[in-house]
Amino acid sequence: MIILSLFLLLIITTWTFAIYGGRVDPEPSAIPSIGEVVPTFVFENLTHKVFGPDDYYRLVNPSDPLIKGAADLIVTYGCDGNKVCQAKSIYYFIRDKYRYISDPITTEYVKDPMEFLVIGGGDCEDGTIALANLLGAIGIRTEFVFSPNHVFLKAYLPEATKRYQKDGWVYMDWTCHNCKFGEISPDVAKYI
Repeated sequence: MIILSLFLLLIITTWTFAIYGGRVDPEPSAIPSIGEVVPTFVFENLTHKVFGPDDYYRLVNPSDPLIKGAADLIVTYGCDGNKVCQAKSIYYFIRDKYRYISDPITTEYVKDPMEFLVIGGGDCEDGTIALANLLGAIGIRTEFVFSPNHVFLKAYLPEATKRYQKDGWVYMDWTCHNCKFGEISPDVAKYI
């Protein structure tokens, strides 16, 4: 009976270590402030009309020098060359430094990614577009995930631990301030 109990304890310990105690993705050591990353400049009529999901991709231009520079500053501030750490830095930067601001009731206003970054906030699609641009600027492929009245992002990071990803994709909803990297709120989880 003692041997059976010890054997069972060994199996449970091994199983628990495999799930929770195995490889751990690195955390960023610091996240920069907005002022350290984003230049301030004047915008001239950057309103973008969005009629459907494909229109969001027109606003993704990760090779824009300002976007690339901002992404590079964010990831070099607290990470080494690890892609998962870099993705976390960008996600935490957007989630923690920017505020959710609703559009006017009768108008869908979609901000250019740099406009969002400079202004300091926007609604779900504004931050998600900025997040897609910044992640793309460091070589991470992204896709938008649409649910009724909401959009969030998934990033292809097969190197992330299994607890963060599903089939290589890590879900990110910057509007969920209680969500950690790879978590989304139960309200939108039903749409993935």
